[in-house]
Amino acid sequence: MAEKREQWSGQVGFILAAVGSAVGLGNIWRFPGVAYDNGGGAFLIPYLVALLTAGIPILLLDYSLGHRFRGSAPTTFRRLTRGAEGLGWFQVGVSWVIILYYTVIIAWSAAYTVFAARLAWGDDPAGFFFEDYLHLPAEPTVAATPVPGVLVPLVIIWVIAIAVLSLGVQRGVERANVVFIPLLVTMFGAIVVRAVTLPGAGDGLTAFFTPTGRRCATLRSGSRRTGRSSSRCRSPSAS
Repeated sequence: MAEKREQWSGQVGFILAAVGSAVGLGNIWRFPGVAYDNGGGAFLIPYLVALLTAGIPILLLDYSLGHRFRGSAPTTFRRLTRGAEGLGWFQVGVSWVIILYYTVIIAWSAAYTVFAARLAWGDDPAGFFFEDYLHLPAEPTVAATPVPGVLVPLVIIWVIAIAVLSLGVQRGVERANVVFIPLLVTMFGAIVVRAVTLPGAGDGLTAFFTPTGRRCATLRSGSRRTGRSSSRCRSPSAS
C-alpha cells in the first residue's frame, strides 16, 4: 500500500509556514539599505505596485496549484500538463541551493544576535567582526582553515534543520514555525522600537520615506525585491 501523504494539521500551521517561506531575512536585513540606495520613498512605489500586481497573485497561484493537485512540485506540474515536470524539478533544485547558503546566513544571524545582546563589538565593530570573529587576512586569499565562530553556529543550525525536516510536516515544520515565527515577530518589533528611539532616527526615517532620483534603478530594484519576497514559487504543496 502507498504511504499516506502527510498533511498540515490545520490552517494556522500552513499560514505560519507560508509566512516563513515568504518573509526572508532580506526583507528585514537588506530591504532598508536597498530602498535607501534606490530613491527612498520612490522605491516603495514600484515595490508596492509589483507586490500587488505580480508578487501576491503569483504566490496565491503557487499555493492554489499545490492545494489542487496535492503533490510535490514535480508531481504538481506533471499533473497540470505533460512535459512540465522538469519545471517542478527546477524548483526542487532552487530550494536545495537556497538551503545551502541560507543555513549559513541563519548561523551568522544567530551569532550576531548573541553579540548584539552584550554589545560584544565595543567601540571597534570593524575590528571585532573582521579580525576577532572572522579572522580575515589583510589581503584576500583562499584558505581551507575553519573559522570556529562560523563553524560552530553553522553545525548547530544544520542539526536543527535536519531534525526539523526528518520529523515531517506536522511534528517538524509546523511545530518549528509555531515557535520561530512568533519569536521573529517579537524580535523584529523590539528592533523597530529600539531603532526609532535612537538619536537621529527621525533623520533616518525622513531619508527613507522621502523620494529622490534614480527612478530607473528604483523600478528594477523594486521589482526584484518583490520577486524575492514572494518566495520564488517554492510551493508548500499539500495545503
